[in-house]
Amino acid sequence: MQLAFYTLDVFTDVRFHGNPVAVVLDADGLDTQRMQAIAREFNLSETVFIQKPERPAHSARMRIFTPATEIPFAGHPTVGTAALLAELRAPDFEGVHESIVVLEQTIGTVRVGVKLRQGKAAFAEFDAPRLPADEGALASPERLASALGLIPNEIGFENHRAMRFSAGNAFAFVPVATIEAIRRARPNPEHWTPAFAGQGFIGAFLYTRQCVHTTSAFHARMFAPDYGVAEDPATGSAAVGLAGIVNKYDKLPDGLHKRIVEQGYEMDRPSHITLTLDVANGRLKAVRIGGQCVRVSEGRLSV
Repeated sequence: MQLAFYTLDVFTDVRFHGNPVAVVLDADGLDTQRMQAIAREFNLSETVFIQKPERPAHSARMRIFTPATEIPFAGHPTVGTAALLAELRAPDFEGVHESIVVLEQTIGTVRVGVKLRQGKAAFAEFDAPRLPADEGALASPERLASALGLIPNEIGFENHRAMRFSAGNAFAFVPVATIEAIRRARPNPEHWTPAFAGQGFIGAFLYTRQCVHTTSAFHARMFAPDYGVAEDPATGSAAVGLAGIVNKYDKLPDGLHKRIVEQGYEMDRPSHITLTLDVANGRLKAVRIGGQCVRVSEGRLSV
């Protein structure tokens, strides 16, 4: 049996930047073990398998795998898959084409707005299926610093402290004082386990206000060695959790707030995630994640 597949670079408008994702179509005949084997073969942060939706009105069911395990939700696979399906279903559009793609994921149904423009990278934006939840403090700055190859006074800035937040996927959010320090960060296998392992985290999401571009609000890195991802070029599901961090510590006024999160620079995969926070009565009402993506390759997969 052969199945069509595509790869896309997500959260970028430049090929070979951003976060690559593989999307395998018509995967209804594959069992979980086979999907996991294919994800290991692609060896990207995530590989998506498209199946027929349970509800005919929806666009597709999608399952998401890292090289090591299946996960219920992820940001860049959602953006990339929605853009790809929109392009495949409107191959001859002219000018501008807008559509809604409804994806059934393990976490629930995710609605994605897609805008296609001739000669331009596709843009897709989705409402986060869950709002971020504060799940408490992390280990001490000393332990976190040891796990990340930093020194304790480089952990934290302003009033930001290391926290655990979850929006379907849980991450350890570690504020880092400077961009110089975040560039030096590396998982230290000897100290990683007591700081992060076995606590239900996908990984450690490091962020700082010091950025490469003045248009960005945060510079970030994400390490997930326990999930087979040494470092992720762009992490949309963590950006959802970051919305909770921003609302908690920055005390945003009511209204819409847009932030650009830059990531992947240390990997030579520059990525830009558009994070929109909708705040009402001091609380998050909605979180949206958006970004551009470009198709890179396509082929047939023998399974």
